[in-house]
Amino acid sequence: MLQSVLETDSMFGVVKWDSNTKSMANVGCCAQIIKHQTSEDGRSNIITIGQQRFQILEIIRSTPFCSAMVSWIDDDNVNNLQNLDNLKDSVTEALGDVINLTSKLTNTKKNLPDQLPNNPLELSFWIGAHLGGPVAEEQQRLLEERNTYTRLQREYEMLDHTRKQLAARTALKESFPDIKEN
Repeated sequence: MLQSVLETDSMFGVVKWDSNTKSMANVGCCAQIIKHQTSEDGRSNIITIGQQRFQILEIIRSTPFCSAMVSWIDDDNVNNLQNLDNLKDSVTEALGDVINLTSKLTNTKKNLPDQLPNNPLELSFWIGAHLGGPVAEEQQRLLEERNTYTRLQREYEMLDHTRKQLAARTALKESFPDIKEN
């Protein structure tokens, strides 16, 4: 598949596969290869960037890799841009707090990226793409969400919950510095 992609426009679809149900999600993201490297043993490393969401309309071919007819997905129009911008600022603050508290707990220096998106739509997708751990399952729901405000609101709720947990752990660590965490 990689060779076919590299010979054309370097774009391919990424769709979540559920190994439990042996099924593919209905919404995915088009990714563009921006860098690739092939090792001597034939394995490849690629760096991609997400471009556009799509909904699968019909599977055209399933072997050797899936090909599908898709329709592109755009977010709904936002009615209140001021509310959206305020929410974006709250999400950015909560994200900064999570990073700062994580730094305190791990005794490491972590910072928000310099190029953190300022556009609410782009920020909402950036956060969704960087989810990990126990909230990684939420990524598909965020990808399918067609309302930027709703997506950012859900991300704010997750970040705020994480911020509160980290703040409590930090307070405990500072109150009882001799106790080691497992």
